[in-house]
This record gives sequence, C-alpha cells and structure tokens, in this order.
Amino acid sequence: MNLSEINHLEVLSAIDELRERTVAFTGRRSDWAPVARTQTLLKRVLDRVETLRIRMEAPLVVATFGGTGTGKSSLVNALVGEECTRSGRQRPTTRQPIIIAHPRTDLPALGIPLHDVQVMQREADILRDIVIIDCPDPDSDEQETSGSNLERLHELLPFCDVLLYVSTQQKYRSARVSDELLKAAQGCRIIFVQTHADLDTDIRDDWAKSLSGRYEVPDLFFVDSVKALQEQQAGQRPSGEMGRLVEMLTHQLGTSERVGVRRANVVDLLQAALARSQEQLQEQRPKLEEVGQALVTQREALVHRMAGQLQEELLSSRNLWERRLVGSVCDTWGLSPFSAVLRGYNGLGTILASMTFYRARSTAQLALLGAVQGVRWLEGFRQEREAEATLTRVSQFGLDDSLLREAEIVMEGHVQAAGLSRELMRDRSLEDLRREAAAVEGQFADDARRRIDEIIRDLAQRNSRWYIRGWYEILFLAYLAFVLFRVGKNFFYESFIESTPLLSSDFYIAAGLFLVLWTGLLVMLFTRRLRRGLQSKVKETVQQLVETRLARGLFPQVDRAVREALGSCDDVDSLLALATQVRQDIATPSQLGGQRIERNATKPAVRAN
Repeated sequence: MNLSEINHLEVLSAIDELRERTVAFTGRRSDWAPVARTQTLLKRVLDRVETLRIRMEAPLVVATFGGTGTGKSSLVNALVGEECTRSGRQRPTTRQPIIIAHPRTDLPALGIPLHDVQVMQREADILRDIVIIDCPDPDSDEQETSGSNLERLHELLPFCDVLLYVSTQQKYRSARVSDELLKAAQGCRIIFVQTHADLDTDIRDDWAKSLSGRYEVPDLFFVDSVKALQEQQAGQRPSGEMGRLVEMLTHQLGTSERVGVRRANVVDLLQAALARSQEQLQEQRPKLEEVGQALVTQREALVHRMAGQLQEELLSSRNLWERRLVGSVCDTWGLSPFSAVLRGYNGLGTILASMTFYRARSTAQLALLGAVQGVRWLEGFRQEREAEATLTRVSQFGLDDSLLREAEIVMEGHVQAAGLSRELMRDRSLEDLRREAAAVEGQFADDARRRIDEIIRDLAQRNSRWYIRGWYEILFLAYLAFVLFRVGKNFFYESFIESTPLLSSDFYIAAGLFLVLWTGLLVMLFTRRLRRGLQSKVKETVQQLVETRLARGLFPQVDRAVREALGSCDDVDSLLALATQVRQDIATPSQLGGQRIERNATKPAVRAN
C-alpha cells in the first residue's frame, strides 16, 4: 500500500467520522429551540448526503443554471453536438427540464425524479461520464408555486453534482439569480461560463471580482455556443474557449474524478450546513448565557439571604460556643499558670455561686442559696438546650415562598426569551422545592452539629500552638515574676542590708489590683482572639451549609438544559472545524469552483431536499 492510498483512506475515515458525529449530534434531545432547528436542518442535509453516498460511482449530474436568455439551452446543444433543446434569447424557452444522457446510463440509479422531465438519449462522447440537465430559469417566476419553473428547479438541484453557471454581459449582476445560486451551490462544484461571445464584451474580470467574495473562481469560460454547435455538426472539435470547456468536462469529470467530486460535495454540504448552524446558534447564544447568569444571580441572592439569617441564628448562641471553646483550650493546654486563669474565668459563675455558701449563717439561708444556685444551673441547662434547638431550627430553615415565586417569575421570563422549553419551569414547582428541602433537613442538622464540634476542636488546636501558648504564659508570668522579685528584694536585701522598711499593705493592694487588671487584659485579648476565630469559622460554615443545601441550584433542570445547550454550541463548532479540515484535505479538479464557506460567515444559504 503506497502513500497515496494511505492518504486516500485517511480522507475516507475523516469523512465517515464527520458524518457519524453529525448523526450523533442530531439524535440528542434538546430543550433549546435553536438547537432543535439546527438538528432538523442537519437531518435533512444528512438525507441528501446519504443520496450522494449511494450514487458515489454513478455518472456526475451536470446542470445548467442561469437567468432567462443567457443561452443555457444553446450551450447544452453545443456540448452534445446536436439540437437537443429549443433555444431562445429573449424569453424563457425551457419550461420542462430536459435530461440528456447516454443510452447506457442507468438514470433510475441516480435517484433523479423523472415524473416531470423530458429524457433524451444521445451517443455523444461527452455523455459517457456525465448526465446533462437543461434546467428551467430561476428568474422566470416570481414565487415558487405548484408546477412553476422555480419549483421544478428546486426539485432537481439536490441531485446535481456540478452546476454550469451561465451568464451574459447583461445578466451577470442579477440579484435574483445570485440569490438562487447561493441556495443551489451548496454541495455542488461550479463552472462559470459567459456565453454570447459573438455579441457581448468579455466581462470575466469584473465578473470574477463580483464572485470572489462568495465563491472560489479558479477559471471562467467565454464561449460562442452557436459557432461551437456548427463546428461539431461539421465533424470538427469545438475551437477556442468552448473546446477548452469540453476538454475540462470530458477529463476532469470523468470516471477517475467523479468520486473525488462527490466526496467534496458531501463535505461542502455538511460544512455549509454546520456553518449556518453555527451562525444561528451564535446569534441566540447571548440569550442563553443570560439565562445562566440569571440562575447564578438568583442563587447568589438566595445564598446571601439564607447565609445572613442562618449566621444570625447560630451566633445567637455564641456565648455557649465560646465557653465550650475556652474549656477545650484549657483541656488541650493542661496544667499551666495561664490555663488555670482561663479555667477560673470559664468557671467564674460557679466559683462566685459557691462562695456564697460560706456566707450562710443558718439552715434557711443555706436552703435559699441552694435554690438560687439550682435556678442558675437550670438556666445553663436551658441555654444548652436552646443551642441544640437552634441547630434544629437552622436545619428546618426553609425557602421563603415569596422569594421562590419571585425567582420563578424572573426565570420564566429568561427561559421564554432564550427559546428554552417552558416545560423546564413547569416541572419545577414550589412544592417540589419544599419536598426536596424537607428531605435533607435531618442530615443538615447533624452536619451543623458536627461542624460546630469540629470548629471548637480546630480552634482549640490552633490556639494551643506553642508560640501562642508561650506568648500568653510569658506575659502572665512576667508580671508575677516582677511582683515576687520586688517583694523578695525588699524582704531579703533592702530590709536586712539597707534597713529599709518592709513594703506596706498599699503595695500589696496595688499589686493585687494590677494583677487582676493585667490578668483580665490577657484573658480579654485571648478570648477576643477566640471569638474572632469562632465568628469567622461560623460564617464559613454557614456559607458551606447553604451551598450544600443549594448544591443543585434553584432550578436544576434549567441549569442542566443551559449547560447542554452550550455544549451543543461547542459541538457544532467542533464539527465545523473538522469539516473545514477535511475539506482542505480533499483535492478536486483545479478548474472547478465552489461556494466559499467561512467559519462565522454571513448567512450561508443551505438547501437540502
């Protein structure tokens, strides 16, 4: 197997891949109307592609195409070498399409509808590898009505492989014919021919410039059909441009080239359809992205509102969380001077209450103080229960119906404007949202309790690191060391050696007062540090809990539809890139032109039978 055969097989596999991926794309269900329209277009194009694949080895179908009086019929007669069709230069003479084929050509195998055409069989050499159709004029009827020339033309064009685009000095700028050519050129090679060389001026340069924006124009022919017919009837080969045209049709559309031409037509057809699909999707994509942004906006608004309310609920019990946190820090630190202070601070209420028992002077006073202390213990127990109830209340914190209804109305407007299915909103009712919320409440409460415990353990570990612990221990012990040093110096040195009086009670009162203040300051700084960490962690936890609660989004079916639609846009871009690459790899005869298909081109026309 040589290199050319390997390249040939690579091209075939790429075409098969393009077709299979396109078929797979059209088989997906989509809730976005532009994608559904694109899939319908591609399905119709794939039907035409399948027709081309079936008749890959059959003779090429060459159709004349041009405005009224451009000499299409005369050109057909000149190519065949005899009068096959009636010609005229002023008014349309081809009312019924005429197919001219070799007697050995199997016309039914080409799939051409033969019910309303005239078939002529001729032994001309040019007909051994091609079939010629003399088509009706595209500009002889204003509208495509039943039985009109335009209807007959549109019925035949999907079966044509090559268009002989015929024009004259007077007709080459016809807007009506140009618009019809845009529809007809998809999936066809084009040969550009200027007729009436015996009468008209050569306008090929200007014509090529006007065509260059939309078509690939490798060559143009300027022929005299009447002279060429006379030469053929005299047994001579056509001379001049007509001879060159006949040579090109005979050799470059022969048996060895027909498969390459049809493959190029298949890829061109898919490429044009994908380019048109890409343009339609890109036009509507901003509206689709607005739906996605609206989903994000509604979700963020709900998250912000829920987070604020949940945070307020949780922080209402922050005093309890702080006491538990201080107790956890003391347990982590173990026995140390500053941890003893923290334990005293944490149990200050209990210590003060216990000291009141020493003031009791009778059994009645002792009973009264016991009752007061019992009430305090009950109050602490009640606070513990309220904290647990807060977590349960948080878990049952549902979505406000008015807020949900407002979000639903906003999203319905965006969904309708973007062309998404309205069923996406009907399937997502408020009752569905409530049921889903109730299903996760128990797990949500357990998760909240677990996270609070994790916060306390984590903060206790963080604030028990050696550098934090050492800093507070040093600051606390520094003052005690200063006081003890001052008392020791006064007692052992100043009173014995310098005969200085011992420190008075004023010093000890002041030292005790400053010890209380210094200890209080350190405790305040440390508890403030714990409080800030606790509040920060509670905020993070609330955000995570709300995110978990709304992990699927407010309207998950709309979100899924938007993501799938955006994925479809990307798929079309990928398919168009593959079609463009495959088309670049397929070689066609150098003198055959075609429609120029650009990515994101301006409305390339696509016609599929």
